[in-house]
Amino acid sequence: MSITNLPTAYLTIAEVAAALRLSKMTVYRMVRAGTLAADRFGKSYRVPESAVEEYIRASGSPVTENQQGARG
Repeated sequence: MSITNLPTAYLTIAEVAAALRLSKMTVYRMVRAGTLAADRFGKSYRVPESAVEEYIRASGSPVTENQQGARG
């Protein structure tokens, strides 16, 4: 089996929320908005690990709930 044929590792919404220190609802919103790539398996979303890594790389650092909801 070559490396390119390895299955994609997926995370649950709860695992992504814990990794990014966000609420599950915030992660669901990110998925629905297209900010975070995810695949649907039945009624559940699964997020590829690579999508989480790309989000972290693109944002520079994980966004906290306080930063997302902050008012100026």
